[in-house]
Amino acid sequence: MEEEQVKPQNDTAFTEDDDDPPTLSSHTLAALKEFLQQQQTITDQTAQTDGEGSETGEKVALIAEDWRLSQFWYDQLTAETVANEVHALLSNPSSLAVCIACPTLYAYIKKIYPSVNVQLLEYDKRFEQYGSDFTFYDYNKPEDLPDQFKHAFQVVVADPPYLSQECLEKVAQTISFLAIPGKSYVLLLTGIKFMWVFTGDVSLALVAQIC
Repeated sequence: MEEEQVKPQNDTAFTEDDDDPPTLSSHTLAALKEFLQQQQTITDQTAQTDGEGSETGEKVALIAEDWRLSQFWYDQLTAETVANEVHALLSNPSSLAVCIACPTLYAYIKKIYPSVNVQLLEYDKRFEQYGSDFTFYDYNKPEDLPDQFKHAFQVVVADPPYLSQECLEKVAQTISFLAIPGKSYVLLLTGIKFMWVFTGDVSLALVAQIC
């Protein structure tokens, strides 16, 4: 996925005749300082909890969101609610679940139910830290996945990274590739106005609108 280019805003003050480097306004500098402090807080929390177990009811520390990849993590209530639903839908300990572009959910499933077999399909390679549970995924190549994943998952959860028809249609192809025909549960986490895209190929067990 392409990264967006950041364009200069009106609060960047400089003139064509000014030989000095451009300077930011006090308002912009304050906003930048606040953002950097938030990122440092997230980094510190991640370092403190790395390698430590946590009990249900505690937040999971995640790496910082990357807005260029359209990343917006779920809050704790949302993540725990969907994690409990995934666990309830799995029929036996050997059943497999997969999270498409929803790393927050993967992290909470593993926190609450460590023994659940769940895969994370994700574009952001920072999540390679999850080892063999991580598989690189680019929605532009919806079926470019390991052969053993085809029709292998009893529960498929997808949170398309972009609310465009093209993205949703390609994620639907991925869902069809992963789901066991006639036997899988599909949880689609997205805006309800886009549900018309998914007709015929995939049966939806649950639709949760995150907003």
